[in-house]
Amino acid sequence: MKRVFSGVKPTGHLTLGNYLGALRQWAEVDQHRADSLFCVVDLHALTVDHDPARVRRLSRQAATLLLASGLDPDLCTVFVQSHVDEHARLSYLLECVATDGEMRRMIQYKEKAARERERGGSVRLSLLTYPVLMAADILAYGTHEVPVGDDQAQHVELARDLAGRFNQRYGHTFVVPKATLPAVAARVMNLQEPASKMGKSDDFGPGIVYLLDEPEVVRRKMMRAVTDSGREVVYDRAGRPGVANLLEILAACTGGDPAAMSAGYGSYGALKKDAAEAVVAVLEPLQARHRELCADPGYVERVLRDGAEKARGMARPVVDRAYRAIGLLPPLTEAAADAQSGITAEAVTASAAEAALNAAR
Repeated sequence: MKRVFSGVKPTGHLTLGNYLGALRQWAEVDQHRADSLFCVVDLHALTVDHDPARVRRLSRQAATLLLASGLDPDLCTVFVQSHVDEHARLSYLLECVATDGEMRRMIQYKEKAARERERGGSVRLSLLTYPVLMAADILAYGTHEVPVGDDQAQHVELARDLAGRFNQRYGHTFVVPKATLPAVAARVMNLQEPASKMGKSDDFGPGIVYLLDEPEVVRRKMMRAVTDSGREVVYDRAGRPGVANLLEILAACTGGDPAAMSAGYGSYGALKKDAAEAVVAVLEPLQARHRELCADPGYVERVLRDGAEKARGMARPVVDRAYRAIGLLPPLTEAAADAQSGITAEAVTASAAEAALNAAR
């Protein structure tokens, strides 16, 4: 059976883009067709200045929303990245295979580092190297497929490159994964800035629909979405990005085709209204399930604990194999250490006895 891995970073409240571009596909498709692991990648949230309490709070919220979106721990593995040490163990080995040039070519590094410098802040080394940790997240589990948005496809390509390079240098160790993209709404755009992704880390709230927004808040944001010049509703991603974004959201929520649906609208207002109601309808059951899970925090904790234990069992043999392949001594088991200690003691005793015998002669 194929193995699927993907994760979500707790750097902000999860958005409609996270749901339509990732979470829904994980719940409706991936957990049923493959041996799937879904992870709150909290170590990635440390690459920029952060509030520790907020990271913990958002990590728990993200895990709860993963379950609320329909992930079933009986069908897939849900866990928190920092609860499985193999991610960090493997990351260093892959850093010894990656190059500085590869890291500096990463588009997200260039964009985020530029923003940090504009704010007068320093750029953390982890921001440069976190794509290697992401590769470790993927490769530790023998992953075949990584369902991601198109903005993360470059990072999966890096994981492929590092896996192939490691295999070539040190012997076959890793499965070489591939990225899979959803057909529609792979990248939901900001309602106020349709040239930019609807990112959970953004500060510009009016253009972002969060998964826990109240229905009236959702409607208000959708009705205020930026459209384009002209009045005709046409699906044209390059020429009319605002309208295209609304059509893609509506299509993703209702299962339609954005280009075909455009023919049914004579005004932007009607399109916005239908898109708003479609989003409210999609989020309603998710929010209801989220409320239920929040009322039973012990359940979420059990899922994460059991998920981490299961994930460790899958990752440890792969990472141990990588340690041996690259040239590191395997750790001795307790029994082997005792046996080795006994052999050494016998050798010392024998050596001392032989020395004494020679002296007596």
